[in-house]
Amino acid sequence: MKKSVTRVFYISLVIAILFIAWGVIPEETWPNWNLNTVTNNVQSFLVSKFGWFYLLSATAFLIFAIYLIVSKYGNIVLGKEDDEPEYNYLTWFGMLFSAGMGIGLIFWGAAEPISHFNAPPYDVNGDGEAGRVAMRYSFFHWGLHPWGIYAILALALAYFQFRKEYPGLISSTLKPLFGDRMDGSSGTIVNTIAVFATVFGVATSLGLGAQQISSGLGFVNENLSNTVTLQLIIIGVVTILFMLSALTGLDRGIKYLSTTNIVLMFLLLLFMLFAGPTNFIMNYFTTTLGSYVQNLPFMSFRTTPFSPDDTGWLENWTIFYWAWWIAWAPFVGMFIARVSRGRTVREFIIGVLLVPTIFGALWFSAFGGSAISLEYHHGMDIQTVINNVGEEGALFTVLENYPLQLVTTLLTILLISTFFITSADSATFVLGMQTTGGDLNPDLKVKLAWGLVQSATAAVLLWQGGLGALQTASIIAAFPFVFILIMIIFSIVKAFREEAKQHDLKRRKYK
Repeated sequence: MKKSVTRVFYISLVIAILFIAWGVIPEETWPNWNLNTVTNNVQSFLVSKFGWFYLLSATAFLIFAIYLIVSKYGNIVLGKEDDEPEYNYLTWFGMLFSAGMGIGLIFWGAAEPISHFNAPPYDVNGDGEAGRVAMRYSFFHWGLHPWGIYAILALALAYFQFRKEYPGLISSTLKPLFGDRMDGSSGTIVNTIAVFATVFGVATSLGLGAQQISSGLGFVNENLSNTVTLQLIIIGVVTILFMLSALTGLDRGIKYLSTTNIVLMFLLLLFMLFAGPTNFIMNYFTTTLGSYVQNLPFMSFRTTPFSPDDTGWLENWTIFYWAWWIAWAPFVGMFIARVSRGRTVREFIIGVLLVPTIFGALWFSAFGGSAISLEYHHGMDIQTVINNVGEEGALFTVLENYPLQLVTTLLTILLISTFFITSADSATFVLGMQTTGGDLNPDLKVKLAWGLVQSATAAVLLWQGGLGALQTASIIAAFPFVFILIMIIFSIVKAFREEAKQHDLKRRKYK
């Protein structure tokens, strides 16, 4: 391995191996201290005592990102003044989707709106209002808030790495606050926390992908049942594929697969827009977009202080999502930063916030809208399918009701597989970079080691408890990283103010 491998690599790897070994121990062997029991207890404590903290933090990150767009700091270049963007817009957006939430959109695209339609977050007046609330909350969970979280960390990483020439580490973003202490044990702690948030956040996504590929294969071939065994086999096969992709590097494997992902997503989206109830979908999209913007403050701060026993929906959906996005932030943030050199702060944040949010809204309107239309207008019961086979079966059930069902199902399985590969490949790059002192081309052995850790973690969580275990791991991993993100905001403000002062001095001297 390269000499650049740091203490973070060895410490994180040892703890990760111990965690995987803990998860392999059967529940009956250690009933009170097995992985599933302990993590469930920790997760219950966090969501019941700190749910409000997740809500306030996620909203604060979004508000700060919007402030930067309109501030005087918007013209700062993420790099040297003469740096040009490394990738064109299409490739850049493709990488954002691939890293940001590709598998999740496919997994939840039909399942989440139909779930909210049948079990709204609060009492509503009739099915029509339930449909409006269902799509609005789907926009909310996949819109501005998650991309605001990503934008803050990615901005800090890109600014300090490309403009200030600091190592591309999470700890480097805190140097304006803590100085050289970030080069020692304090920095090691910060980077280790970031590594674990990344491992669990990505493992959650890989687990969801394995569940849905398994479900899709069951729709194609009835002899294949959606079992944990099949899901583990899928993880093994895709692990081999994304490790082969890792051999080709960022500019070949991930770049080409990311472009492929965005093309396949557009094809599937266009199919559903025209094969499905087109007018209903577009009317649904338009009215929900306005409703989302109008109700954004209410949804951002909504809790249930007068109904403490009615927190299940909030904990299972909004708080889980905010924790998942925070857990994903180190991975997505570092990857977005890596591919965003040369863009201004304003251009960067507008692109990261708006483009994925609008595309995600269209996606949910097309697939979630089609699912709700099948229930509302045609009397189908897709919720029963979800109850019987899981959320992963919702999308395939929707596709069964439209032409070319076999083709679209196979296309969806292919799309999930390529997203699986690019997410895992991107994560191995980020984890390798984070554990080799910010090396932009981490050693292949380091990347392969983290690839195995990610896959093993996803497999252990699926084996221990399926979707519930994946959600639990994300919420726990995200909690310590929230505090790091809050400190990063203060670090960005301090660094930008100092840069503004320097520019003022230069202008005065020139005069």
